Amino acid sequence: MNQKQMNAAMESLTEWLSHPAELGKTPARIECAGEFDLHDLHYYMFKYKKSLMEKWLLGVCGGYEEDELEHCGHVFSEMEDYDPANAQEKAIALVEMIRSYWMEQARRAEEQKENPGTFVNYVLLKKARWDKEALLRDLKETWGIVDEPDDIENEDDEGEESDEMFLISYRGAMIAVSFMPGPIPNGEAEEAASKNFMWPNGAEQVKSHVAHLLIAVMGKEISPIECGTFLVKTVTSACKQDGVLGIYTGEVVYAQDYYQRFSGMLEEDLFPIYNLVWIGLYNGKKGLCAYTGGMRYFGYDEMEVLDSQTDAQTLHSFLSDIANYVITADVILRDGETIGFSEEQKLPITKSKGVVVEGDSLKIEF
Repeated sequence: MNQKQMNAAMESLTEWLSHPAELGKTPARIECAGEFDLHDLHYYMFKYKKSLMEKWLLGVCGGYEEDELEHCGHVFSEMEDYDPANAQEKAIALVEMIRSYWMEQARRAEEQKENPGTFVNYVLLKKARWDKEALLRDLKETWGIVDEPDDIENEDDEGEESDEMFLISYRGAMIAVSFMPGPIPNGEAEEAASKNFMWPNGAEQVKSHVAHLLIAVMGKEISPIECGTFLVKTVTSACKQDGVLGIYTGEVVYAQDYYQRFSGMLEEDLFPIYNLVWIGLYNGKKGLCAYTGGMRYFGYDEMEVLDSQTDAQTLHSFLSDIANYVITADVILRDGETIGFSEEQKLPITKSKGVVVEGDSLKIEF
């Protein structure tokens, strides 16, 4: 057994278990329970306890190439009982499941990059009701968004509507809003909310949502920027509904006041970058790390900064400025190039498998 690699795996699983969306704390005990190879990668099984008096549970971490200390992201536990008789069989099943999940996420991310301009957000509600007429009225009065018939024969139509949804054709985009009388399934929204470092109790608040508004904007004849802008306008109007808890973007859950505050950039004719691209921060082993979530909806690669020695505010501003520049100036960053905001600043760019984002990402040294 490679002791250094096993220790790194144990540390990674412990960190994963400590996340608020998982165990929520460091396990009371954790021990290596074996190792195995799968798909030319090396994996470690662990047994751990939530508290000293509870049963052993099974977890897995890998895969590792040869003597590398960085795994490929297969860290998981379903918190099932540990049984030495079938532990390896269950661990392999966990790996296959998480491997399939990440392969599917990578496929979707690549597909989204190739077909940009479709945006979906979810407005989380603490009550299973909505005021459709109030939302339509605010879209018209605040943003001038009304249904525009495609031809004279349909000019009396108000778009496809029912008590649970409406569909608007507006300036080359289709805006659909549907009321869903149930929460986002599988704790997905709560997990996404836990990623928001600016909303410490967000996951706890989001747990109480019992319904949501699904808001989608699509448009093949207009730019992704226009589609994204229409989305922000629609979601901002939806935030005026009674009992809004947060906005789930598919990447993270924003607090309502945060979303509305930054959508105010539209009133100054500025691109609402903070509503459409999440800039996440976390502590790496050697420094502060950052990543984008949402660039692919515009057709660009997600970006990451690893182990920076700068402070959180500077790093957050830097990556959001880069994201804003790429989207608004339609700039394609490529592997091997450099980027900077002055003639002297030349920051190397490399493209490789994402560390915390799906698929490949552009790593910027900063």
